[in-house]
Amino acid sequence: MEKGYRIFIEKNAIKQLRKINKNQQLLIYGFIKKNLEGTSAPRMFGKALKGNLGDYWRYRVGNYRLIAEINDEEIIIIIIGIGHRRDIYK
Repeated sequence: MEKGYRIFIEKNAIKQLRKINKNQQLLIYGFIKKNLEGTSAPRMFGKALKGNLGDYWRYRVGNYRLIAEINDEEIIIIIIGIGHRRDIYK
């Protein structure tokens, strides 16, 4: 049986998440738990970024975005940024 992807949230992303209001935090945690944690197809829920962020994937949760690196060798999704859509790419 194939093991699903694990989730790792970097320290900086946790700081960003704490600045978001509680309701949005719960939506983001729910999205991670439901769609990413343990999945075998993490790319199904996201979109590949382009340009200088080309190695990363973006996940939409309302007006917020999760920026993540998907490591297939270690079967892990590393969330490196969480923020409002107007600010996250800056």
